[in-house]
Amino acid sequence: MTMTRILLCDDHAMFRQGLRRILETEEGLRVIGEAATGRDAIRYALDTKPDVIVMDIQMPDLDGVAATKAILSERPEAKVIILTMYRQDRYVFEAIKVGARGYLLKDADADDLIDAIKRVAAGETLLSAEMAASVLDEFRRYGDLPRHPEHAISELTEREEDILRLVAQGSSNQEIADGLGVSEKTVRNRLSEIFSKLRLNNRTQAALYALREGIATLEPDGDMR
Repeated sequence: MTMTRILLCDDHAMFRQGLRRILETEEGLRVIGEAATGRDAIRYALDTKPDVIVMDIQMPDLDGVAATKAILSERPEAKVIILTMYRQDRYVFEAIKVGARGYLLKDADADDLIDAIKRVAAGETLLSAEMAASVLDEFRRYGDLPRHPEHAISELTEREEDILRLVAQGSSNQEIADGLGVSEKTVRNRLSEIFSKLRLNNRTQAALYALREGIATLEPDGDMR
């Protein structure tokens, strides 16, 4: 079994210890370190190269957004989950913009935490369709949504547009595979092609692109087969 190596970043020692106890009961997950400040989070992330980083937003020295940005500038392949008390938080939008794979509420239960880490480790994101729309609106409000070449969308095949639409609606790789009648591996390969063609880095950017360009709406589609 592949082991997912996790770095916990939070300034409250008891909270970190509680997360560690929960995660270490799950087969396939291992906590390799803890950080109490933003600067420690950066140092540990670069030194130990964890698979998944669970990052609190409110951190001493450097907040979670700044720490995430610094980590991903050096290790763009790192997978960061932001911890927050609130769904609609400007810091969440900023963290997603710099490359975080999604967010988790601090009052989530243990199963949600474990599922979130496994999904992110597998290359997915934790961004619901509603949250994607909120992030898109926030980016527009501040005028900082990146533009893409206008011809890029024409490079997608019809099936790739189908997959992109489902990503924007919050579907997981397995849900997309089931809906389209293909394997999960096929979905992963197609997503890599989509990212390359559209010059995107992750599913979050892909979802925002699809919503902005009108490829997807928040209403679920019917059978795409």
